[in-house]
Amino acid sequence: MILVDIPGFQNLELAHLVCDYNGTLALDGELLPGVADLLASLAPTIKIHIITADTFGLAHVQLADLPIELIITPTESQAKTKLQFVTDLGAETVVAIGNGRNDRKMLKAAAIGIALIQREGGSAQSIANADLVCTNIVDALDLLRNPKRLIATLRS
Repeated sequence: MILVDIPGFQNLELAHLVCDYNGTLALDGELLPGVADLLASLAPTIKIHIITADTFGLAHVQLADLPIELIITPTESQAKTKLQFVTDLGAETVVAIGNGRNDRKMLKAAAIGIALIQREGGSAQSIANADLVCTNIVDALDLLRNPKRLIATLRS
């Protein structure tokens, strides 16, 4: 669990990391450099869930050796499915990371929603629903390894 008290924002007890796959952790189905090591380093601290429609069909292979839970969902109603997943975990204990329009609801519901703008781009609706925005997944995951960065960005 990651404990962080952000003045003027929230006192957080983050137990779950929920990530989109394509556009967030991967580009064209291939895991981005540095992501595997960061996920492995975070796993002892926070339970990691990857939720995806797996557009390229590579998520199982790319994530096979990592201590994560992979959830493959139907392509229909992705936003609703991801929101329900975060809600079922207990949204107040979730940090969610995504870039696509189908991530907008989970980003808004999570205790902390992090939108990404990487090579695939970032949905304007997801960016509007997020608490903060990063330009790459390595920086986003590093926020969880260095929670004082969250304080510096989110305090008011």
